[in-house]
Amino acid sequence: MNHRAFFFRSMKAALLSAIFAAVLPVMAGPVMQTNEVVKPPPRSVFNQPANASEGRDPFFPSSIRPYQGAVVPGAHAVADVGALTIQGFSGAPDHRLVIINNVTFAEGDDAEVSTSQGRIHIHCLEIGVNSAVVEANGQRHELRYGEKP
Repeated sequence: MNHRAFFFRSMKAALLSAIFAAVLPVMAGPVMQTNEVVKPPPRSVFNQPANASEGRDPFFPSSIRPYQGAVVPGAHAVADVGALTIQGFSGAPDHRLVIINNVTFAEGDDAEVSTSQGRIHIHCLEIGVNSAVVEANGQRHELRYGEKP
């Protein structure tokens, strides 16, 4: 191979490298600034309808199954909080999760759980090492892992 061909090939490689170095950042899009606030994605909230005017089952529109055991907002659930049990913990140490009556909660989550006396709406306030503090029926309750109802 002569020196002239080698020179042109190396110049071609250097030119292509320079073009890629200039074009790739533009193709990658804007770089996120460090002072931008990243908002978490919105959470989906699913409410169980209390009657047919609030919603119907799209597959069985004449069914009354969705309304059985529904907790009506504003009405106080009378299900006993003693029927709530912690079944386990999971998650990273900085983002703990607790499983209460087969429903997984993070701190701040709201959900309805099934008990032997019906459904009850609870709000998870705090998750400890072996316990969780929840709010149900307008009162705070501390649930401990391993305690049976």
